Amino acid sequence: MANVVVVGAQWGDEGKGKIVDWLCERADVVARFQGGHNAGHTLVIEGKVYKLHALPSGVVRGGKLSVIGNGVVLDPWHLLSEIETIRGQGVEITPETLMIAENTPLILPFHGELDRAREGQIAVAKIGTTGRGIGPAYEDKVGRRVIRVADLGDRATLETRIDRALVHHNALRAGLGLAAVDRDALLRDLLEIAPEILRFAAPVWKVLQEKRRAGKRILFEGAQGALLDVDFGTYPFVTSSNVIAGQAATGTGLGPGAVDYVLGIVKAYTTRVGEGPFPTELLDDDGQRLGERGHEFGTTTGRKRRCGWFDAVLVRQSCAISGVNGIALTKLDVLDGFETLRICTGYALDGQVLDHLPTASDAQARCVPIYEDMPGWSESTEGARSWADLPAAAIKYVRRVEELIGCPVALLSTSPERDDTILVTDPYAD
Repeated sequence: MANVVVVGAQWGDEGKGKIVDWLCERADVVARFQGGHNAGHTLVIEGKVYKLHALPSGVVRGGKLSVIGNGVVLDPWHLLSEIETIRGQGVEITPETLMIAENTPLILPFHGELDRAREGQIAVAKIGTTGRGIGPAYEDKVGRRVIRVADLGDRATLETRIDRALVHHNALRAGLGLAAVDRDALLRDLLEIAPEILRFAAPVWKVLQEKRRAGKRILFEGAQGALLDVDFGTYPFVTSSNVIAGQAATGTGLGPGAVDYVLGIVKAYTTRVGEGPFPTELLDDDGQRLGERGHEFGTTTGRKRRCGWFDAVLVRQSCAISGVNGIALTKLDVLDGFETLRICTGYALDGQVLDHLPTASDAQARCVPIYEDMPGWSESTEGARSWADLPAAAIKYVRRVEELIGCPVALLSTSPERDDTILVTDPYAD
């Protein structure tokens, strides 16, 4: 039975929510393995819109076990609020349908305060974070001072963890002009919320091992995109976790041998939220048109996304690093009506032609895209469910994308609706 990892192959916002929901029909377990509630997935199911941030996309489909793995950092108050919101839309979430790894690190209020205080410093270049505390929580995890889900079960342990964290954070806060954390209030708030969180806690690594041995299909749901990976992204304008497919193993407790297929989600053009280099960014009418047609506003922040032409160099790089077997190409319909489409095939930098994005930030910022022009199409592709429904020019565009990134298209999405999908290769085929 195939276990599939879904990862974004650009800067996030590629349409992972819809694709994961589409694949859920074939999966038994859906597991989040990195990131936090800074990520946002939008699902459209029978006309009803669900906006998920911390919860795995599988929660809105009955009969699936949803898992929050240890690679995630979790804001417990946000999680309970999100559960209530989804419950209000008619989706019941119970310990039988949702599990949280006992070793999942918690995002606490002082993490968000630190995040926002840093971003507010005029003297320091902004990263463009969401200000939700994800980065500081990952820092505490590596610094061995984070509070984890299991710690909520014992008051003495919890107090020790809080004291260790506050030795570090109160010193930082003093330097930033912030008041010290109210230790007793934090302890009280955590003890109050503990029973609600602990009811979902489980040894996820063990549960997933058992599911795998029983022949159940596991869908690993990535958040954000590979170009935001802390190691391989456009550093320092990245997230604080590993976003690539290899994180699916360490972020859930399953070995890499459990992964059978890696599906990269790729938008038919390129978008980015926040700061950082963006070689194919369009600051003209074409960029405005892509943003308006694609409804390019962040699910989590509402921020307007920067838009540009498809960058085959970046996607090829992302596919190689994540070992992508096939891609799901999304939002093809947004390109309807363009007379000419452009694809970036390389970069010009200081008199040289590059076939990859360099590592150094200053070099990334100076890369000039080399374009290949292709004819567009006037016909509509929205809602197409077979190759026969697509204009010849659209098929040619898709085939050229495959050639340039060195990876086949497994799925083609032509609208936010779940069924408006062309299946080329089933990732779950035995």
